[in-house]
Amino acid sequence: MDCEYRGASASPQTVGRAVVHIVKRTRWWLTAAIAGFLFSSEALALHVQQLEPHDIDTLHAVLQVLEPSIAAQKSDGRANLLAWEQLYTPLNSSQRAFIDAFRALKAEALGATSHYFGEEPVTSEIVPVGTQQTVKDGLVTPLDPQYLPRRVLDAYQRMMDAMQKDLGKQLLVESGYRSPAYQLYLFMFYLPKHGHSIKETNRFVALPGYSEHGNPARQAIDFINEAGINGEDHPEEFEALPEYAWLQQHAKEFGFFLSYPRNNTLNTSFEPWHWHYEEGTGGRRWGVGIP
Repeated sequence: MDCEYRGASASPQTVGRAVVHIVKRTRWWLTAAIAGFLFSSEALALHVQQLEPHDIDTLHAVLQVLEPSIAAQKSDGRANLLAWEQLYTPLNSSQRAFIDAFRALKAEALGATSHYFGEEPVTSEIVPVGTQQTVKDGLVTPLDPQYLPRRVLDAYQRMMDAMQKDLGKQLLVESGYRSPAYQLYLFMFYLPKHGHSIKETNRFVALPGYSEHGNPARQAIDFINEAGINGEDHPEEFEALPEYAWLQQHAKEFGFFLSYPRNNTLNTSFEPWHWHYEEGTGGRRWGVGIP
């Protein structure tokens, strides 16, 4: 769900080191969780219809504190791999408790019917997509570095080769894998856009553990076209693209499916850019395993 900001691209070497770093730091998360560092014994009660004024103040303070570190992570190409340690470290004790309150939320209680996929740590199977950029009116804009499970990246590349052959254009990965910590940061970041309503924000941005972006077994991709159209604010713009029409006809041949069509039963907004991969359902367009 939702798309992200664009920023400077990182080198493959930097991205590779980031993956190794995050895998190693998983040990810290496990130790801290056991020690009770990450979870307060009494989680704060958050008003899901609209945050109380003091919680709004805390939210903005948390986002302000996190902004420099998130910006640095984006610059280095590591934001999508954000570890819980990196999210908690800059915060004081009350701000950490505020984070804990969000982590204690259950999407089912917010009217969502999406599944809980769990929070899996980053593994070496999560690999960089590579350098991407959009071009609009002659202006070249690099996309933030993105990651996908290796098998999903392979399927995506095969699908884009076929789209290129048919249409002479491709779709780019604006958002792929997101760690649970980064998913929570995005949820909080988008809260002001939705009137500081947790319940309303949940229709557009999933809580950690409920997002297909953090579930490699059902990995999501948010697409953007080469001219920078992603449909985030106006879904009909992406829906009108020939690339979208092509996906509707051919994506299933490669194992990709639209997650949130119009009038879906998941209490989630229509997202024509958001597709997920299902292992074993797709094959090469010309030859194998097409259901």
